[in-house]
Amino acid sequence: MQASLSDIKEIRSKVRDLRRELPYQQRLQAEYSVYQQIKLHQKVSIANNIAIFLSFDGELNTKPIIEYCWQQQKSVFIPVIHPFNANYLLFLRYSEQTELVPNQFGILQPKLDVRDIIPYQKLDIIFTPLVAFDDRNYRIGMGRGYYDRLLTNHKQTHIYPIGLAFACQKISAIPNQPWDVQLPEIISA
Repeated sequence: MQASLSDIKEIRSKVRDLRRELPYQQRLQAEYSVYQQIKLHQKVSIANNIAIFLSFDGELNTKPIIEYCWQQQKSVFIPVIHPFNANYLLFLRYSEQTELVPNQFGILQPKLDVRDIIPYQKLDIIFTPLVAFDDRNYRIGMGRGYYDRLLTNHKQTHIYPIGLAFACQKISAIPNQPWDVQLPEIISA
């Protein structure tokens, strides 16, 4: 399904607005439901190294998920825009003591310390942000392609990507491009 860049921008804009305007109580109920699904998820239970994003712009609150992972003695990693190649992400260990700094988009990320970097191939699960998704588990992100580049070959690895979203972010069909990565799973409520 081919779509123009303006079609994708329009979808992105509309769904971001829906996500931001989600009533507080509905947001809390959805976040709790997603959290419960993650607690019961078989792949999460056996994972050691989990990458997850810090919520931004009305995204599902990931803080309870992060805290749950810490309670389960899992190592948590946060994406950081690569300092020498802005098209790629690095993943840095994240703890309660981690110093956070805003990146060029205003999103908080760990302050770069090479001692905290994990090669992405050592991640077990990558919780993936998204703006919109469909029944086929295609997603629209923020438009920079970070996760599509990162996950291009995930089927040849043990890495298991999971999208996280509110149900209001689901649309009938994502106008996916050849380079878009279909996720094996999206957890929403």
